[in-house]
Amino acid sequence: MELNRRTVIAGAAAAGVAATTTAFGGTAHAAPGRGKPVKSLFGTLADGTKVHRWSLENGGTRMKVLSYGGIVQSLEIPDRRGRYTNVSLGFDTLEEYVASSPYFGALIGRYGNRIDKGRFILDGTAYQLSVNDGENSLHGGAQGFDKRVWDVEPFTRGSDVGLHLYYTSVDGEMGYPGTLRTKVTYTLTRDGDWRVDYEATTDKATVVNLTSHVYWNLAGEGSGSIHDHELSIAASRYTPVNSGLIPTGELARVAATPFDFRRAKPIGRDIRTAHQQVLYGQGFDHNWVLDKGITSRPEQVALLRDPSSGRTLRIATNEPGLQFYSGNFLDGTLVGTGGRVYRQGDGLCLETQHFPDSPNQPSFPSTVLRPGQTYRTTTVHSFGA
Repeated sequence: MELNRRTVIAGAAAAGVAATTTAFGGTAHAAPGRGKPVKSLFGTLADGTKVHRWSLENGGTRMKVLSYGGIVQSLEIPDRRGRYTNVSLGFDTLEEYVASSPYFGALIGRYGNRIDKGRFILDGTAYQLSVNDGENSLHGGAQGFDKRVWDVEPFTRGSDVGLHLYYTSVDGEMGYPGTLRTKVTYTLTRDGDWRVDYEATTDKATVVNLTSHVYWNLAGEGSGSIHDHELSIAASRYTPVNSGLIPTGELARVAATPFDFRRAKPIGRDIRTAHQQVLYGQGFDHNWVLDKGITSRPEQVALLRDPSSGRTLRIATNEPGLQFYSGNFLDGTLVGTGGRVYRQGDGLCLETQHFPDSPNQPSFPSTVLRPGQTYRTTTVHSFGA
């Protein structure tokens, strides 16, 4: 039986769980209450810009968020015995994020995922974007939203706590048209859910696809591979890619392929299958076409479970796509917050989104935003054990 957050924490409190250090640097505590966001200096960029870290907790979830890139540096949740650990991959220092981060925990924009050769045509005008992934543009280009310092405004509202993050991307930044005013809200609810609300407006027609790039390991950051994690995705189709990981335009059936996660299965079961799409991604690095399509409210689309700890992560969104990336390019050169080296498959990403390369794929749901419109999308992460 899966227990919800309140049950886990209440059980830990009843059992008199003491504050002790876990193997991965977390602590076990009885039920924490709601705390007002706390601000501290995290570091200073080369140009003198100060970067702050905000610490939040509510409903049994603890987060640390940086103004640099809107990065979730850590997210701690309890296991089935009420023991806490950080389940998000990240670094200890600002210098590491600036020098070598593969988007650990970051806000992604203007456009999450890849755009073929960094080019698209909108209203008859051709645009050339920053190219930073071979010949393609990835996650907004060389200086995407993940590398910008956001203005942060903390809030408490009813039983919720959170942060409003603001960034204005000027016309022409990374090659994108229009000045885009972006607001992203991180909310921790009374039940310990992490809700992300994205909003954006523009003064000129542009394309937008915002997402979050947290690397999850529900056994604990730095604890090893996620191949034993069990994953289900409510999707009967996915978008196959070419060797550059750009969608071909096909919406292929997952049935009888390694991409069938309609029923939960261990991530490692089919990850070494000699399927051409798995070979292209060196594992899973694809967009799943969610059965529900675009919805007015978030609906559950994925469930991730770690059998060893019992921790679960449910993802709900109103977006039509989900990029599942199995951490294929972690290569043993990065050391995380727990002092352990990250190797291939030590974390995974579940990025809610519109489809990759949509500006060049007229059959895909549109990512065009025009003056007078407001881009809005929501993703909710719910934790249990």
